[in-house]
Amino acid sequence: MKNISLFIIGLLLSTSLLAQIAPDKYYVQFTDKDNSPYSIQNPEAYLSQRAIDRRATQNIPIDIKDLPVNPQYLQAVKDAGATILNPTKWLNGVSIQTSDPSVINAIESLPFVQGIVKSPVNPGGSSVEKPFFSQETFSRVSSNNNIGTKAFMGFDYGPSFNQINMLKGDQMHELGYTGEGMIIAMLDAGYNNANTLPVFDSLWNNGQILATRDFVDGGEITFNKHYHGTMVLSTMGGHYPGEVIGTAPYASYVLLRTEDGGSEYIIEEYNWVSGAEYADSLGADVLNTSLGYGEFDDPSHNHTYEDMDGNTTPITIGADIAASRGMAVVTSAGNSGTSAWYYITAPADGDSVYSIGAVNWEGNYAAFSGHGPTYDERVKPNVVAQGEGAYFANTDGSFIYGNGTSFSSPILAGMVACLWQASPDMNNMDLLNAIQASATRANDPDDNVGYGIPDFMAAHNILTFIIGDNTELLTDIALYPNPFSTSFELSFRTEINLENRLILTDMTGRNVFEQNYNSIQGMNHLKITDLQDIPSGIYFLRLETGNTIKTLKLIKQ
Repeated sequence: MKNISLFIIGLLLSTSLLAQIAPDKYYVQFTDKDNSPYSIQNPEAYLSQRAIDRRATQNIPIDIKDLPVNPQYLQAVKDAGATILNPTKWLNGVSIQTSDPSVINAIESLPFVQGIVKSPVNPGGSSVEKPFFSQETFSRVSSNNNIGTKAFMGFDYGPSFNQINMLKGDQMHELGYTGEGMIIAMLDAGYNNANTLPVFDSLWNNGQILATRDFVDGGEITFNKHYHGTMVLSTMGGHYPGEVIGTAPYASYVLLRTEDGGSEYIIEEYNWVSGAEYADSLGADVLNTSLGYGEFDDPSHNHTYEDMDGNTTPITIGADIAASRGMAVVTSAGNSGTSAWYYITAPADGDSVYSIGAVNWEGNYAAFSGHGPTYDERVKPNVVAQGEGAYFANTDGSFIYGNGTSFSSPILAGMVACLWQASPDMNNMDLLNAIQASATRANDPDDNVGYGIPDFMAAHNILTFIIGDNTELLTDIALYPNPFSTSFELSFRTEINLENRLILTDMTGRNVFEQNYNSIQGMNHLKITDLQDIPSGIYFLRLETGNTIKTLKLIKQ
């Protein structure tokens, strides 16, 4: 797995700074968005109604980052003789191509150009999260990770059952949460034969492939560039009974190519940002990135562990901006766990990114999965899913087993779409918090699996508890101690006498304590005791007063 060199965009970039982008390809950084024909007041000119609605639902204002690059600036760069590749509005720049030094000189002299980054020629590589294939991987013979099959809603999961059942995703499907109405955008290296494989017939026949776009070669996707995205897509959107049912089979998909599988240059990080912007403009809910950047073909341009701080690499900066637009950004933790690199790769270091590590079919840490923490000591990966012995479609129409966080990421991303379908009023960080709170190591995250294996049924219950919270009648609420051992105290203020009901619930939704209480005007103090027999873990205390519900999170030691 390869990587990219770093600089802080728009801050450290200057005309004297050279870093890899690609042969004869450059990144031009603009100074501003002045005199733009676009405005914050008219977002319909550059965002779909769905994208605008997503921001409104999550109380995210339209801001200057949403404004496209000034088209006058792009035209001036083109008039100087460069070929325009991909603008990026979030970073406020554009990637270009030219072999003429005089063109670069002309662009550098433009008053709105802050600087240009060039790439020397290097031997090719690939930053795709390479699956670790074994000889058995290419066999149709079942291995010991096929521990059973089960059917819900007519779904015959076949050998893919374990990877969804581990997350309780089959139970979410049984409730009708299959990703319907959600849009997942994939940013990958290519989708060989994805337009003809039977595993994707339902996606095409039902109009679930909404759009495709190639940010490497331009235009729409041609389905002959790379195998990787096909395999990844099958773990989410595949529907082939008895073999593979994806975690979000009824979601809609946007297929984007941002990675050139035959080379390794920093332009691929800029491609990713442009691709994420495109997905955002269409109104995508979830982004899956089974890519990672750490080391580069040219060692002088490698990232370092110090760069994994959430604020340095172009792709991580872009990923956090994508999350700030309200999308759930899901990415592989990387396959470097047994290599000299060892750690997660960009953009998995993003503070608002869902970084997904890998476990095997039994739920044990997969040695190849990238380790945390981030350089600034945040927990990563966030959670894990099955990435060792994952089951998916091959480009020749067969179904195979393989290893890599390339698979754990989309398996979980599909479940994020199902969870969001169930709780559409929640925001992307509400989902992440619930997913982490539901996981097996929620009280004790580590550097291998983060918060552990999520239980999406428990996460669904957590989000259900939060819906409808209203504190108009209840103020000055305090809960202590937290964590508690055998008892805790609750205090709150009311302006009138009220009848209250206290319910203590575990993460599965089971009530472990209930009590009615009549509060009086002013401050109220309650002590809940005799809780020594309930298991350690995360609990939720619901304080119900008429139509008012307040939910508080507690931890039992």
